[in-house]
Amino acid sequence: MEYQILALDLDGTLTNSKKEISRPTLEALIDIQEQGKKVVLASGRPTKGVLPLAKQLHLEDYGSYILSFNGARITDCRSMQAIYNKTLPGDIVEPLLQILRKYDGLDILSYTADNILSGIKPNKYTELESRINHMPIIEMDDFAANIKEPANKFLVTGEPEIIAKAQKEVTDYFRSYLYIYCSDPFFLEIMPPQVDKAHSLLKLLSSIGLTSDQMICCGDGYNDITMIETAGLGVAMANAQPLVRERADYITKSNDEDGVLHVINEFLR
Repeated sequence: MEYQILALDLDGTLTNSKKEISRPTLEALIDIQEQGKKVVLASGRPTKGVLPLAKQLHLEDYGSYILSFNGARITDCRSMQAIYNKTLPGDIVEPLLQILRKYDGLDILSYTADNILSGIKPNKYTELESRINHMPIIEMDDFAANIKEPANKFLVTGEPEIIAKAQKEVTDYFRSYLYIYCSDPFFLEIMPPQVDKAHSLLKLLSSIGLTSDQMICCGDGYNDITMIETAGLGVAMANAQPLVRERADYITKSNDEDGVLHVINEFLR
């Protein structure tokens, strides 16, 4: 099978510990696009948080894609138009806030095109999300009233032990109405139902006439498992969570050892 599309998680996968793409990896990703292959940056980040890396990789020149908000939105980088966009139900905000306010130190985030909206009170993990995405935080006195457009996702931030307790209550309350999981122990993702990276990648593949057998997916976190299992070749980074490594077809080098470059050289060149 000749692989035609490479989907990459960002943090802990494509980027190193400094949140940078190494020069050899960057050049290799441009090279495979010049050969006609597609690259998808598949991240939990909002679209704006992915754009600087997309520009570095010249995705707009080669018609490659951004999969942001853990799959809730797919953007065609050539046109910068959303070709898939799934949003949260509008009636969840108030009951969700009521649950989260029971737990000390939690915050809830939404996103505009340029800013992160904090719905309770920023904590150090809210600030981490701001730094990762290079987006300022705006504190909202009335979070529900300031969600002007349907949201692709909410992110709950806080200490892992508190997140775990809140996750159980939120999941019990909403059940199949939402998709709820941790991307990191301090990040609780509140997603539209049946939306994850694998679901959205399959939508993309169908729209461009490719199959999952023609796709390589690389990741390191729990939110990468479904795409790794769906891909023709599912790759875990050496630094991936143990469960992610168990589910992968192939384990590459770590994100600080150009693990993505190793995959390109082994399977795409």
